[in-house]
Amino acid sequence: MEKMKELCHYLQDPHLVARFQNICGVRGTFTTTGSSKVADRAHSHNNGACHHHVAGEDDRENLSSVGAGEGEIMQTASAKLRRRIGDSNVANNFKGETPSQNGTAVSAAIAGGETVGVGSSPAGPGVRSVSAQDLSRAADCEQSQVGGVLGPPRSSKVKPLRKNSLTGDDGQEFLIDNRFLYYLFTFGTELGNETFYITFFPFITWNVDAFISRRLIMVWVWVMYLGQCTKDVLGWSRPASPPVVKVEVFYNSEYSMPSTHAMSGTAIPFALYFMTYGRWEYPSTLGFILALCWCLLVCSSRIYMGMHSVLDVIAGFLYSVLILCFFLPILDLIDGFNLTCRYAPIIIISLHLGLGLFSFTLDTWSTSRGDTAQILGTGAGIALASHVNYHLGLMPDFTPDQLPLSMPALSPSLVAVVMLRLVVGVLVLLATRAVMKAITIPLVCRVFRVPTDDLRKARQHMEVELPYRYIVYGTVGFNVVFLVPLLFSYMQLS
Repeated sequence: MEKMKELCHYLQDPHLVARFQNICGVRGTFTTTGSSKVADRAHSHNNGACHHHVAGEDDRENLSSVGAGEGEIMQTASAKLRRRIGDSNVANNFKGETPSQNGTAVSAAIAGGETVGVGSSPAGPGVRSVSAQDLSRAADCEQSQVGGVLGPPRSSKVKPLRKNSLTGDDGQEFLIDNRFLYYLFTFGTELGNETFYITFFPFITWNVDAFISRRLIMVWVWVMYLGQCTKDVLGWSRPASPPVVKVEVFYNSEYSMPSTHAMSGTAIPFALYFMTYGRWEYPSTLGFILALCWCLLVCSSRIYMGMHSVLDVIAGFLYSVLILCFFLPILDLIDGFNLTCRYAPIIIISLHLGLGLFSFTLDTWSTSRGDTAQILGTGAGIALASHVNYHLGLMPDFTPDQLPLSMPALSPSLVAVVMLRLVVGVLVLLATRAVMKAITIPLVCRVFRVPTDDLRKARQHMEVELPYRYIVYGTVGFNVVFLVPLLFSYMQLS
């Protein structure tokens, strides 16, 4: 048991994430005080959180990088930069310069966010503190100066693509040495975001197999719901930064254990593989390899992004496998009930709404609350539309004598029709979401007498966010299966 605890603490160590990022060419622009060995000894772990050593005045002369920091070249650059700042001519160059938010020097005692700099300057009065941005700029100069001739910098400085969805923080700049891995893992993490879901599931519904699509969405709803609720019950923090570089900050305010990206990145490809095996004709080995690559890409991308510890990702993978083992055998029973039972619409709506109410009472507000209501609303809308289609005879499933299905031969006309369906359908869904948001949010705020001066704060109220998300995305889900296919039939795109 003790060995298991030690293993879990090791897999939860943020330095493990930082080392993986460093290997993949991600380096932070933050620095810490004191030697790296002292900093390493000062880190203690508590559910994924790190407590950092606070250095005294004597430590501040020795700057070193932590985890995915700059290394020896940053130390050399920082020493040279201090000498340059000490010179009056160079000091005048800095006069009047306003450092950016990510470059502002912050004392080690109060730095709780992304940037850790030098709190006071040993150079004397009148000289400003050395910031992480200054050190990074100097390091880039050191790397690019070869024989006195300026050359191209070895690294690219970028920022997270999206702001934090709760705080609006846009994150700290970081350095990328390997742009291929950066784009690869960015694509991998997008496989678990809303943009992917709003295109992938409709694509399967409209162009491949509606039977597979609605069952795949059932699995996705339960996997994501259980994952989000487990996060809020455990309440584990994200990996600490530093030493971890936050390549992504959008979900940084949510809890960490387990990784729901890893859960969806496991459940979707493997459920798709098992559902299509025997129903569609394709090489089974190829299908399994593709599912495995999909899973590995999404899981590893969460470590690369600095959003999850290795333990979070492993737990998400195993949790998803457990849910698949339970749900895949009973999908026929659930799907048959949703399609044929006369009371299915009432039960579908009330069950998904009840699960949303339960999840909203677990903890204080976080972005996972809205995501959970959004997922449940989508699942309810699709299940309800499938029930309506079944009784109206729309989008009938393939009969047993039509199985197994084979992929049609690719042709320019087929590709054009598929792309036209996707573009038209997604535009309808985006318009539906925009219109429903514009109508629902003010209406719900008025019903529950919530001020609308600040919509960000207004949407944090449970009585606003739950119905607003549920109604908006329930309508979007309903249109995926009912309205858009009906539109395709009128446009002769079926």
